[in-house]
Amino acid sequence: MRSTEQEYGVRDGRTDGGDVTGKPRHIGVAERRARLGLRQRLVGAARAATPEEVADSLVALHGTDPATVYLAVGARLADAGETVAQVDRALYEDRSLVRMHGMRHTVFVFPTGLAAVVHASTGLDIAVKARAGLVKDMATGSDGRLTEEWLDEVEASALAALTRRGQATVNELTRDEPRLKEQFVYGAGKSYESPQAVSSRLMRVLGVEGRVVRGRPLGSWTSSQFRWAVAPPHPRLPPAEARSELLSRWLTACGPATEADLKWWTGWKVTDVRRTLAAIGAVAVSLDDGLTGYVAAGDEGPVDGPGAPWAALLPGLDPTPMSRQERDWYLEPSLRPALFDGSGNVGPTVWWDGRVVGGWAQRPDGEVVWQLLDTAGVGREARDAISAEVERLQTWVGRTRVTPRFRTPLERELSAG
Repeated sequence: MRSTEQEYGVRDGRTDGGDVTGKPRHIGVAERRARLGLRQRLVGAARAATPEEVADSLVALHGTDPATVYLAVGARLADAGETVAQVDRALYEDRSLVRMHGMRHTVFVFPTGLAAVVHASTGLDIAVKARAGLVKDMATGSDGRLTEEWLDEVEASALAALTRRGQATVNELTRDEPRLKEQFVYGAGKSYESPQAVSSRLMRVLGVEGRVVRGRPLGSWTSSQFRWAVAPPHPRLPPAEARSELLSRWLTACGPATEADLKWWTGWKVTDVRRTLAAIGAVAVSLDDGLTGYVAAGDEGPVDGPGAPWAALLPGLDPTPMSRQERDWYLEPSLRPALFDGSGNVGPTVWWDGRVVGGWAQRPDGEVVWQLLDTAGVGREARDAISAEVERLQTWVGRTRVTPRFRTPLERELSAG
């Protein structure tokens, strides 16, 4: 009988594409931070010219909080002055970026060319569970009145209305199809019992299935209310092939990463992670604290440093701090209570030369303020560089007030002024 490690191509902490001498190359914290700064477009010389370049480098921009997309892009553009206009163009005019559900049933912004890969590798399984959950909750919460057949009729009518309109809000669709306003009781008898509208749950399910996408917001770039549009159909890709494509891209952008990192980011089963690592010939490397990490095939060689220390101000839910489960190599554990909420969502962070050293926020008048939490090695040069990033952010954000969707202790404290 084959062992689990043999089945998935992992032997002695390395994949079949690893170091056949049995001793993986060690990638220490300094090199990991150098890779992060360069490949995540945070080093000044590595900054991008367009939002598309940023998204392609990061693979995915966290989109649960709409403002995060703009702030994450602005932090990585060589010229951030037109961040809002450039992101709007990419999302709503050129459609070179798309906001859609992806890993872990979370909303991200992806390069449009990657949409089919994300859907096949991740969305299909989530979509099946999401629809089954809606049908069950709807029937249970309406005493059987709202059936799957009823939902099929309402769904077809709503999609036809959306096609006619081009883009529409949920409220507009309910005028075309009033049955969308029907409600059912979610979690009857539980502490979280609450009424839910068919409309909101159905649109989320259709989004996960890749049948609708979010269009323009109703308000400014910080608005969380969107219009919906019918999505162009995704090319059908074999799920295993799509998983290989997604993981190869992510390891190139974010490697080395541990198995725990990969399972957390993708939301896949550990068996799928292991199969995919073997399929792409990922190379195992040793990390500090006795951990094993993986890099894309051919990417195990040394990486030159960024040349000079760098500073960055990243928003809440930014993909750099949110892309991993193992974070100790760039974030001191003692800083977590101030910078994360109770569900593990990161707030706005201040970075110096590859590690988190503090946090930032906006006061009610829009002023950007910041505070150091880790002062080790943060001297005059660092403070000046961070101040320059604050001024850079303030210049393009202006007096627009951005309140993170998931608020953290330090952000609340600083914003109160």
